[in-house]
Amino acid sequence: MRVEVARHAGVCYGVERALKMAEEAAADGHVVRTLGPLIHNPQAVAALRSKGVEVAACLDEAVDGTLVIRTHGVDPAIIENARERGLDVVDATCPFVTKAHEAAETLVEGGYSVVIVGEPDHPEVEGIVAHARGEAIIAEEVADLPAKLPSRKLGVVVQTTQSAERLGEIVAALLPRASELRVFNTICSATAKRQEAAHELAGRVDVVVVVGGRNSGNTTRLAEICRAVNPRAHHVETADEVDASWFDGAAVVGVTAGASTPDAQIAGVIAAIEALA
Repeated sequence: MRVEVARHAGVCYGVERALKMAEEAAADGHVVRTLGPLIHNPQAVAALRSKGVEVAACLDEAVDGTLVIRTHGVDPAIIENARERGLDVVDATCPFVTKAHEAAETLVEGGYSVVIVGEPDHPEVEGIVAHARGEAIIAEEVADLPAKLPSRKLGVVVQTTQSAERLGEIVAALLPRASELRVFNTICSATAKRQEAAHELAGRVDVVVVVGGRNSGNTTRLAEICRAVNPRAHHVETADEVDASWFDGAAVVGVTAGASTPDAQIAGVIAAIEALA
């Protein structure tokens, strides 16, 4: 049984940058907390905790020291509030997420009614809404669009980890309802590359294993993409979850991983699969 890894898989620039920023802040010996999990990977968050980086569920739990803003970004008012409280703020917002923030601001300033393609309860989407001055329609799929839109001058921005297919479906549904439609495709290049590579891999292997946090939007989307092509697709967080029965009769196993999945986590899963050969 041979294991093949997708051409693009695992931790992206934005996540790598955020992890480095948090670790460097902790290296100074100061009290360091992230506002919510830095990334959506429980194992990576646990590893940070072992290095002195704790998680604050809210601003009130960060009473002193350094506060690291998670990759998903936040309402700018939260950063301002944190600084007013005397906290040293390290902004680890992913640069691609920052572009989505800027796009939302541009649309609002241009008089567009903003539609955000994304998950309503996702922290990244909450941050984008804040940059749209708190007024935006959130649609994860076409059915989420309201029967009555605020205007016919519409602007679209998309959660960075959404799929191009999902964005296209919603834009197509909005087009006949708009007199003017401006679209910012803010899906990050790392996400797009991982989705394309996962789709290609899933179509030519016997079994696919997707590695990454179950709370990770980009990882769960990779699993959805793989399952649509190959019914023998499985999503795991750690090597302990690998099940020998998945690989009955399999000659080639494909492995891919979300953009918040560290290399060591991927290597552990690969080793577990190879041990079954």
